[in-house]
Amino acid sequence: MYTLPALPVTVIGSWARPAWFSQICDDMARRPDAYGEDDRAEILRDATRLAIDDQRSAGADIVTDGEFGRWDGLGYFYERVAGLERQPPTRRLGPPAPEQNAKYVCVAPITAPKGLGLVAQYQQLTELTQAPIKVAAPGPFTLAEQLIGGKVYRDRDAIVEVLSPIVNRELRALMDAEAMAVQIDEPAFACRPENVDAFLRLVERTTAGVRAFVSLHLCFGNDRGRSLGPRSYRPLLPKLSGASVKQLSLEFASREMADVELLAEIKPPMTVAVGLVDVKSHWIEPPELIADRLRTVLKYIDADRVHVAPDCGFGQTARSIACAKLANLAAGTRNVRKERGL
Repeated sequence: MYTLPALPVTVIGSWARPAWFSQICDDMARRPDAYGEDDRAEILRDATRLAIDDQRSAGADIVTDGEFGRWDGLGYFYERVAGLERQPPTRRLGPPAPEQNAKYVCVAPITAPKGLGLVAQYQQLTELTQAPIKVAAPGPFTLAEQLIGGKVYRDRDAIVEVLSPIVNRELRALMDAEAMAVQIDEPAFACRPENVDAFLRLVERTTAGVRAFVSLHLCFGNDRGRSLGPRSYRPLLPKLSGASVKQLSLEFASREMADVELLAEIKPPMTVAVGLVDVKSHWIEPPELIADRLRTVLKYIDADRVHVAPDCGFGQTARSIACAKLANLAAGTRNVRKERGL
């Protein structure tokens, strides 16, 4: 069992890909038969080692595997779900936009007989580091983002209801594998928070029986550096402080700390991972600014209920920038710890 410092520094999930790893992933997509199973395993293991080293060297107290095993974002999970038929993107050219993402039509009832693959990724991570670990999993609302019901499901809500027990089984399997901290990623709901009460019931079903430390990540999307919806937590708080999780993970840096006063409405014992660096910006925030942002956070919520994080994952950030941002995040946090004797 490990002991975290006060104001622990964490990452959200994805990490910046090394250039060689990005090139190999592109090549594997073009020439899948050129790589054997052992080749892929070695490539992934080496990349994950770098992700851990980058995070620890920068000062992260809690690390992830960088999500490198997810070769194609949500597509990685869709490949493990039976009953889906991939549809090609409707547009391939021009600036990045959602229609450049593939859609998947439900052609049979959705099942995941072999799970979502996160347990194996977690087990590999435990072989590579003794540091505190967090595993990020897509929530059912977000996992439904690229799915079309077809003739099988009447609407998105019906798809979400089928996905919830699939995610729940994966979280339980992670718990059985002794994962101590898991994160449910639900940016899709943060962008469309029409029915908070229904979402809370969904979270309760998805986390039923999961005794690990569960964090609920609610950013506003990061589709190649673009947000995906209105960026305010006012429709969500304080109701979300009643969610059946231990922590809310929220983005503030990209919005110049807008809504930070709403932290006062989050009721204990709920904790918060506060996003204090902007993963969508190339500007590297100095430690002094990060420390000042953290001091502002601590005006509204006690330090023992705060983790320090970037707004979102660094998976779409240049590696040199990600390393510098995380190092400054850790340095600014250390300054505040010292000031407060923590």
